[in-house]
Amino acid sequence: MRAARTITALVALVATACTPLPEKKADGRVDEPLPATTTTVPQLPPRPRDLPLDQVDPCAVLSPEQRLQLSLDHEPSPYLETSFGNAKACTMRSGISGNVVRLALVTAEGVGVWLSENAQLDAKATTVVGFPALTVRTPGLDEVCNVEVDVAPSQFLDVMFRDGGNKTKVSQDILCQGAQRAAEAAVAGLLQRG
Repeated sequence: MRAARTITALVALVATACTPLPEKKADGRVDEPLPATTTTVPQLPPRPRDLPLDQVDPCAVLSPEQRLQLSLDHEPSPYLETSFGNAKACTMRSGISGNVVRLALVTAEGVGVWLSENAQLDAKATTVVGFPALTVRTPGLDEVCNVEVDVAPSQFLDVMFRDGGNKTKVSQDILCQGAQRAAEAAVAGLLQRG
């Protein structure tokens, strides 16, 4: 018991010694130190199953009917997304709303990349058709919202929904709702494939 009290007193002494003293200004005011801040990293639940993306055509993930439901009336345009290790990607535009959806099939890294403290963004845990996902907002880029779906080990589906130059600016909350809807349609399309 005495040892426990000694350890407790020692810890308190070390904590006190490591706490910086408030600085006294020339005018006699004292600035108190700022409290330490912590950030919480969202924890994602396990996937219900794996949906590997290796052999998938990103422009075929959404059926013509699904694209119509999302008002994506322009032809899908495939390309490689270099920011995701040359991930196969597809852009689809709506002439009706002016919004753009991009699907990228990332097979070079897992969805955890968005949870890194170096990511410098706002990532909130969500689910998409039972799959763990993140809604990602990048500070300073309020004309875009991403939903990142954990579909397989070291693979994720990146769904970006952005304002394609509308006359009236679309709020980021609306863009995130669009990204969620597009992600739900894309995961449903992947589930139908196998």
